[in-house]
Amino acid sequence: MAADQTLDCYGLLCPVPVRRTAQALEGLRPGQLLQVIATDEWFGPDLEAWLRHHPHQLVSIEKEGSEIRALIRRQ
Repeated sequence: MAADQTLDCYGLLCPVPVRRTAQALEGLRPGQLLQVIATDEWFGPDLEAWLRHHPHQLVSIEKEGSEIRALIRRQ
């Protein structure tokens, strides 16, 4: 599944990756996909907690080494 936009949060620490994710999602149309690449080990749990309070859908989240890739569908 190809993302409509990619957000690079490499090297940024909590809460910056989730804040930037929220801002990037505002710029997308409903149904579009945002891929976020982060290295903060807490990005996954922080993103999942944030999404419990927002209508967007976490399509996938994968970790490879120190890199975390999340794919989010804007609702």
